[in-house]
Parts: sequence; structure tokens; C-alpha cells
Amino acid sequence: MSKITKSLVVLAVGGLMSLSAAAQSNTSGAGPGVDDPNHPRVNQVNQREQNQQDRIANGMKNGQLTPGQAANLEKGEQRLQNNEKKDMAADNGHLTKADQKQLNKEANHMSKKIYKDKHDK
Repeated sequence: MSKITKSLVVLAVGGLMSLSAAAQSNTSGAGPGVDDPNHPRVNQVNQREQNQQDRIANGMKNGQLTPGQAANLEKGEQRLQNNEKKDMAADNGHLTKADQKQLNKEANHMSKKIYKDKHDK
């Protein structure tokens, strides 16, 4: 097998493993230890997180963010995601309205920080 073929096989297997993991984690009807990714509050928070990730990536791509700024913003985004996971674990895979409110408050803070860093030149 050539080096390129081996690389393609590794990528294909990795992709299949990712799809398999995503299919297994996409369960509804949350209970203890089971996340419900189809819950509206989870979807709303996740969409905000995705939008902010896109804004960070675009800022890096067009030179508005330095690598250091992007790394700092990514740490903040990771903290937000960790808080979401903790909240969901505490509430049988759901987010309560209070959880959503707090996560949105944190996301608002991150959004302002992304804006400030992108326009700080």
C-alpha cells in the first residue's frame, strides 16, 4: 500500500467512527446520563456556540484575530461548552430555563469579547 492510500484508509475509518459516534449520541428521550440533543433549549445554545465558533474562524481567516486572541477565545468557548455539559448532566440530559439563561449570559459575554478582539486594531 502506498503512503497516500494508507492515509486515505485512515481518514475513511476515522470518518466512519465519527459518524458512528454521532449516530449513537443522537438519542432523544433523555434520562439519567443521556443527553437529549433535540431539546429546543439545547439546540438554541448549541447554535449560538456554533455561530461564535464560525466568527472566531472567520476572524482568523481574514486576519482580524491573532493566533493568541483566537486561542484565548477558544478557551472561553470551551469553558461555555463544559458548563453546558455539566448543566445537562445535572438535569437528566436537558437544560432548564435557568441553565439556558446563564449559558446565554456567558455566550453574550463571549460574543462581546469576540467583537472587541476582532475590532481591536
